[in-house]
Amino acid sequence: MKLLVIATVVFGFTQCRSLKLENNPPFAIDNAVYSTWAGGQAGVRGMNVTIQLKEASDIVFDSLYFKNKVVKVEFKEATIIIANYSLSKKIPSDIILDIDPKKEIVNKVPSDKKLPFELKKNEAVLSYQVDGNTKYYKIPNISKIENNSLERVQ
Repeated sequence: MKLLVIATVVFGFTQCRSLKLENNPPFAIDNAVYSTWAGGQAGVRGMNVTIQLKEASDIVFDSLYFKNKVVKVEFKEATIIIANYSLSKKIPSDIILDIDPKKEIVNKVPSDKKLPFELKKNEAVLSYQVDGNTKYYKIPNISKIENNSLERVQ
């Protein structure tokens, strides 16, 4: 039993250490903004985050943690990183809904994953790769802009 407790504590500290935030990343961010959008159908909506780098970088950017969600990022240009979040509340197509609860037993239990970072409403964490190691950088003060203002930033 003692061995199990010690192993759990050591594993916990290892996990915390692996998610350490970097203070001096090998890139510089010029601007970071987000906007929300609504689609043509009821309940279809999302959020786009745009990160403008000061100069082009060879860094491999992976994911963005923002507003209790995480998504893979993509490059629009050499200096623009985009993260697209779906905020739609539609029922996934692989969920079985039936009057007979026995048929619903095959549904997966929804997971309520908590982000590994404590973030304020206007903060995000960008993950990236350096020499095969995943690093994390906190982006403070992401501004919300109106949809029509997004064109000017890009």
